[in-house]
Amino acid sequence: MSQQLGGQPIIILRQGATRSRGEEAQTNNFAAARAVATAVQSTLGPKGMDKMLIDGMGDITITNDGVTILKEMDIEHPAAKMMVEIAKTQDAEVGDGTTTAVVIAGELLKNAEGLLKQKVHPTSIAEGYRMAAAQALVLLNGFAITVKPTDTAMLKNIAATALTGKNAEVSKDHLCDILVKAVTFVTDPDGKVDITHINVEKKVGGAVDDSVLIEGMVIDKERAHPNMPTSVKDAKILLLNAALEYKKTEVNAKINISSPGQAQAFLDGEEQMVHAMVDKVIKSKANVVFCQKGIDDVAMHYLTKAGILAVRRVKKSDIDNLARATGASLVTSIDTITVKDLGTAGLVEERKVSGDEMIYISKCKNPKSVSIIVHGGTEHVVDELERAIHDALMVVGVVVEAKKIVAGGGAPETELSIQLRRYAQAEGGRVQLAIEAFASAMEIIPRTLAENSGLDPIDMLVAIRAAHESGKKTFGLDVEAGKPADMLKAGVVEPLRVKTQAISSAAEAAVMIIRIDDVIASSKASGGGMPPGGMGGMPPGMGDY
Repeated sequence: MSQQLGGQPIIILRQGATRSRGEEAQTNNFAAARAVATAVQSTLGPKGMDKMLIDGMGDITITNDGVTILKEMDIEHPAAKMMVEIAKTQDAEVGDGTTTAVVIAGELLKNAEGLLKQKVHPTSIAEGYRMAAAQALVLLNGFAITVKPTDTAMLKNIAATALTGKNAEVSKDHLCDILVKAVTFVTDPDGKVDITHINVEKKVGGAVDDSVLIEGMVIDKERAHPNMPTSVKDAKILLLNAALEYKKTEVNAKINISSPGQAQAFLDGEEQMVHAMVDKVIKSKANVVFCQKGIDDVAMHYLTKAGILAVRRVKKSDIDNLARATGASLVTSIDTITVKDLGTAGLVEERKVSGDEMIYISKCKNPKSVSIIVHGGTEHVVDELERAIHDALMVVGVVVEAKKIVAGGGAPETELSIQLRRYAQAEGGRVQLAIEAFASAMEIIPRTLAENSGLDPIDMLVAIRAAHESGKKTFGLDVEAGKPADMLKAGVVEPLRVKTQAISSAAEAAVMIIRIDDVIASSKASGGGMPPGGMGGMPPGMGDY
């Protein structure tokens, strides 16, 4: 990048830096962003296909989850990275609709490119897109349907829609039952749902139908000592965030021992200290102990003698969920244990699952934290099943919190497209073109659903649009019958927040990319930024290598 000044070019960028401006910059950015959208487009809908991704280490991921595909792809282009951010935001906020968001953003950019060729200014397009997105959110709220959190049939439909098109759909009914029950258990009295309180454990072996919900917790640990009981009924559970072991001195201390008797007395003193700690645990009447820190051999011996089942080095997240499941309080000092700190469970036992020992804490009264054990034939099946379950849990949680749903199958997008075209005509001016471009971009969802199902996209689009024009607002594409059908009646429903989040984040990202007209890339420093000629004091020629 240089500026001519009195015949002398002034160079203001470091050598090797690159710059693309105007149309070239926009074309590059649009092409990169649309390439990302095209990469995930074939995964959309119940008939979507999967992608196999192989990372640098040779590990394989087989999935049709949009965000997983984009995270695993090694994307370099900065505009393409912005598309990945859309998917990540969508996943973090609502858990599902990641492919939808990226595909809509790609189509918005494609339509914007057509407007730029007609010499519509980028700021006019950006303004029109912003107005259209705001109006779309208003319209979506207008035709959202309110659902009660107790409507389990509708919640199961929500979960089923999220699972459809993934490998999990073979056991859809069984899984939906588990997922809705799990979310119901962990819902707080104020209606908030945090799905981190649902612990999903993956086990290779068995079939998907063998997946179960445990009304309590499952921890991927084993007993601290083989002589401890494997099963405890009517468990009184102590959660400990303190080590059951001899406390070493904080500073390096020297102990001078002059006779063998003194050495033995010192060791006996250590043992007595640990014995006293374990006695306090035994006196609390606890018969199961989960310790976040270590339990040494002496403590294990006394706990085993007392018939207590103990588990050591339990993760903090598992301890927190155990507290919610059993009603126990986390104790940080052994001296302060009281009976009130203990939690209860009908049964605590160690079981072997697919060759691994696991601790089951089940039959809890009103557990606020539960576990799902996911089974599948191979590691890749189980991994994809876990991703599908995460999406479904998120969307059920979103509906329990927000209580609003819309029909699926491309129905809301078609209705938005029709209504936004009317809105565009009312606005007029240059923004009308941008709003119309936004409206036609909405139709990419029913079009892609038709394409991925092997149906004629134009015929399907015309048929769905005709149904909407005649007032059938919940009609979308029935991919099995190959014709428009009432999605609400068919139970194909999605949370309102999945749609609003997808449209707003797609519009924001598209506007940001449209407004870029200059891309300046710094040169990569070579050789770790060593100055030319090497470092001071180096022999001549050494810095050249």
